[in-house]
Amino acid sequence: MDKKSIFGFILMALVVFRYMTYDGYRRKELAIEQQKEAVINQKIEQEKQKAESLQAEKKARKEIAQMSDSTNALFVARQKNEGKTVIENELLTLTIDNKGGQICKAELKDPTYKNQQGGQVVLFDEHDSQLSLLLDGKEDNIITKDLYFTPINKQTSNVTMQLPVGSGNLNIEYSLIPNSYLVEMTISADGLEGFFPSKTRTLDIEWTERLKQQERGFDFENRYSTITYRTTDDDTDELSTMGGDKEEKEFEGNLQWISFKNQFFAQIIIADDNFTPTLMSSKQFTKEEAKQLGYLKTYETHLTTAFDPSGDSPTALKMYLGPNKFSTLKENEELLQSDKNLDLQSLVYLGWPLIKYINRFFMLYLFDWMTSWGINMGIVLTLLTLIIKFAVYPLMRKSYLSSARMRVLKPKMEEIAKKYPNKEDAMIKQQETMKLYSEYGVNPAGGCLPMLIQMPIWIALFNFIPNAIELRGQSFLWANDLSAFDDLISWNTSIWGIGDHLSLFCLLWAISTVLSTLITMKQQQDSAMSPEQEQTMKMMKWVYYIMPIIFFFSFNGYSSGLNYYYFLSTILSVIMMWYLRKSTDDNKLLAQLEKRHAERMKNNSTSRRTSSMMERMQEMAKRQQELLEKQKAEQQRK
Repeated sequence: MDKKSIFGFILMALVVFRYMTYDGYRRKELAIEQQKEAVINQKIEQEKQKAESLQAEKKARKEIAQMSDSTNALFVARQKNEGKTVIENELLTLTIDNKGGQICKAELKDPTYKNQQGGQVVLFDEHDSQLSLLLDGKEDNIITKDLYFTPINKQTSNVTMQLPVGSGNLNIEYSLIPNSYLVEMTISADGLEGFFPSKTRTLDIEWTERLKQQERGFDFENRYSTITYRTTDDDTDELSTMGGDKEEKEFEGNLQWISFKNQFFAQIIIADDNFTPTLMSSKQFTKEEAKQLGYLKTYETHLTTAFDPSGDSPTALKMYLGPNKFSTLKENEELLQSDKNLDLQSLVYLGWPLIKYINRFFMLYLFDWMTSWGINMGIVLTLLTLIIKFAVYPLMRKSYLSSARMRVLKPKMEEIAKKYPNKEDAMIKQQETMKLYSEYGVNPAGGCLPMLIQMPIWIALFNFIPNAIELRGQSFLWANDLSAFDDLISWNTSIWGIGDHLSLFCLLWAISTVLSTLITMKQQQDSAMSPEQEQTMKMMKWVYYIMPIIFFFSFNGYSSGLNYYYFLSTILSVIMMWYLRKSTDDNKLLAQLEKRHAERMKNNSTSRRTSSMMERMQEMAKRQQELLEKQKAEQQRK
């Protein structure tokens, strides 16, 4: 065997040895890995068994707890039973939630009322409103918002929501009155005498809501959105947050009803046995928050009313869920056939007592009569303005003629002024002026009084038009909604004092008011006035010019219907003043006054109306002159 063969065998032996050594090492390493894996698997199995043991223990505990809780009277009522029930009549659709057994959505079906997107108006939904009943039991308390009801006896317009309480039930029956916005809500106990303490005679109601913003103009809608209530003393009042961010009020008396309302819609709860309120709260959202969230205010009330645990006398409540329309509220109140003076119509704000009567017994009937014609609401406002202006025309004519008489007497007034030019003769000059007025039968206050009589009508329309729901959503000329501001000219950035738009009707009204002021000032300059009166008029002139500007900034966010009425009314006033000026002959008027003067001088008498005012003014001037002369005499002696 040569050297190469020997070297080959040695090499092969080394390879085999290396392989055997490596294989042993791999076997040992694999055994170690298998051992580690076995340990890990053992630990996993132990953890799994532990988890299963804990789960079994938890399940057992839950079963024990459930077995223990099943003896509680409200055990079934606390089990989830989600679902909703819909009832409706011709005007209203209500959705009632199993949880709480409460109305969670109210939608108006009348196509007259649309939201800003053109859909039906939803007064509130499940995210906005919550009405919960609270009853104290011997061992547990019923708080309906946390419990689940079951609907029974379901029909188209009524349903009974039943809450199982032990061996008995608490029932809430909802029934819609046909062709109305009224819901009868009856709460009764069935077999619950043992659940309540023997002294239980009342139930508590917690009613909260985030009030939806239904209209375009935040400021205007916010102004008319309030918690309104009527006391058992037949007094309707409201809780407003216009003066602050939040307002709360505690009560001692009783209420007939309470309402969450915004500008054009209301939700009212009426109790047959009255409410005893403990708290009312209203929190106002900022304009920015309202824009982001779509809400105006947050309302909260806590009320107490009668409850019979035996079920013999159910608690009867009524709800009105509909528009703030005077005639509709009145019709629905008549359907209630209540022996109380509920006066639901008072939800429509018509102004202070005197103003309210003008609106209630004149404007409403006139407005309803014209809207029944089915014409455009802008035309209705035009006709309303024409009727009112022609109705007050006799007063305007009387006021103008009084000023015209003063104007034609101006030369005689100037003669008196020249006769007594000195300041110390002011009282004598005033006496002579009063004497002149008396002799010619002119009343210097005659031009003011008729105009003052028109002010209540001006104020009445200021309160009436913004609350007329008939204008809501009605377009006219460039205004898309006569109940909100017209924003034909608008921009994205809000400017202090004016906002993000320019109301064209408001601008036209301000311009027409300045024009009317110019005409009035010209007329007064032509009238006979004393130097003192002329000085006063110079001071007041700037006030007359500044007021339209102030009103413009105030009314720019008001309803376009109101601004249109004021604009048209002012234009008609200018036209009437122009007509009166053109149809009045100063020479004839002066001749009439001279004739009257001659007759009075001949008879040496004055009319009773003139003497009742002029003689007193003359007597006052005479006394002032005597006092002034007495003071001068004393100063001379000193």
